[in-house]
Amino acid sequence: MTERPRILVVEDETMLIEVVAAELEEAGYEVVTALTGEAAAAILAARLPIDLLFTDIRLPGDLDGWGVAEQARALQPDLPVIYVTGYSAEEPRQVPDSLLVMKPYRPSAIVQAARRLGVG
Repeated sequence: MTERPRILVVEDETMLIEVVAAELEEAGYEVVTALTGEAAAAILAARLPIDLLFTDIRLPGDLDGWGVAEQARALQPDLPVIYVTGYSAEEPRQVPDSLLVMKPYRPSAIVQAARRLGVG
């Protein structure tokens, strides 16, 4: 049996993280969650194999979604990244070969985005 692709979902809204995780798991992915950028950075630093990073841009704490993706890519240069945001006054700092999804979105749109990036 092949391993299911593992997605790190970084989102500070508990209800949203649960809905997205359920949709991804139903689509055959393994999901690891983090509520802050710092928690996501710790997961990445532990070198847990991750096949896709899905991160909200606006997160509590000092590390936003842009920073999480930059740290992730420093560790895994080819890691696919999906960013989500409701709005961002900041200039986008997307890493190459990533996708930006605007809120509100359907959880199924995240599965489609993951597949567009070649994961799953």
